[in-house]
Amino acid sequence: MFNYKYLSREHLEGFDNYKYMSKDTSPLSVYVMHPFWNKVVEIIPRWVAPNVLTFVGFLLTVLDFTLLSYYDYDYTAASTKVYNETSTEPLNGHTETIPQNLWYFLAVFLFLAYTLDGIDGKQARRTQTSGPLGELFDHGLDSYSVFFIPACLYSIFGRLDFSIAPIRMYYIMWNLLLNFYLSHWEKYNTGLLFLPWGYDFSMWISTLVFLWTGVKGTVFYKRYIFGNYTLANAFEWLIYLTGVCTNLPVSLYNVYQSYKLRTGKMRSTTEAIRPLWSLLSMFIVCSIWVHKSERLPDIDPRALFLLIGTLFSNVACRLIVSQMSNQRCEAINWLFWPLSAVTMVSLAFPSYELALFYTFTAMSVMAHIHYGVCVVRQMCDHFRINCFHIKQRSD
Repeated sequence: MFNYKYLSREHLEGFDNYKYMSKDTSPLSVYVMHPFWNKVVEIIPRWVAPNVLTFVGFLLTVLDFTLLSYYDYDYTAASTKVYNETSTEPLNGHTETIPQNLWYFLAVFLFLAYTLDGIDGKQARRTQTSGPLGELFDHGLDSYSVFFIPACLYSIFGRLDFSIAPIRMYYIMWNLLLNFYLSHWEKYNTGLLFLPWGYDFSMWISTLVFLWTGVKGTVFYKRYIFGNYTLANAFEWLIYLTGVCTNLPVSLYNVYQSYKLRTGKMRSTTEAIRPLWSLLSMFIVCSIWVHKSERLPDIDPRALFLLIGTLFSNVACRLIVSQMSNQRCEAINWLFWPLSAVTMVSLAFPSYELALFYTFTAMSVMAHIHYGVCVVRQMCDHFRINCFHIKQRSD
């Protein structure tokens, strides 16, 4: 079942010649987190494989999402009915549906996931097990985690009062996914991974927000900043500003510099933008479905976020594979075709929409897991290593 060969001989030969190159200029990362991670990694036994740390960190992120799915599946737990216009205190009383202590656990799990993601590479160098598989495994799981965290934060504000509608959260999610994708699109063209500043700051902010929610409860966020603008609106603006005003211009500049200085891959313009078509096509079809649908995204925003997060991760993983193996990236992801078919049938026959939506979401998750497991197993066979076990050295 998991023996399918997704990687060609050219892919594997490209991995043989791969060398990791990155640049991290974030002050928070360089001066705070790396010294902290250097201390933490010393606690980890040398027999623990780096990929175990990576996978446990990913599972902690999934655990946060799962817990909030249980207590707040439809994103209404933080919503109330009537508030005083000049106060955050509800007129009709407010009962926290999500256990307030749960937010502390969510914060701890998220920070542990962040820490494990920070030390896995250090553990690999410490145990002399660095290699292409570790980087692919790390970045592949990161491409999935990028949707889980904002999907959790949405529970703090809810989808009704003093918040934003699911359709607006849908576009926020795509903005965050694009920011992640741009870093690897940069590397596809420059050969160098520019680690974005926003990652470290976003993990710290998310952790602190969870902790603060544990202290004050979700009622704290039910307030206006000025006029009719709420704290949820402020978070929305912040996310768009960091994407449009920082990440996008920096990515374009880095790619431009690589052409100017002739330090990158020097691909033609059509080849340089080729990876963007796969993501753009997914976004267009999903957005048409959401806007033309009579039910989405209001009927089940959590499942919708899972769907777009899964589709994105599959697109991103294939880009990472192409970039690391120095192979041409595909222009259209194969999941685009069933997505288009499901969208057309759903819009033509609305009575079948929900059944098709849930079926395709489940199929996409299974297809993505199959891709990930098969690629990891194929690379393990090629390099003669075990993903979660460090081979004993003769010395």
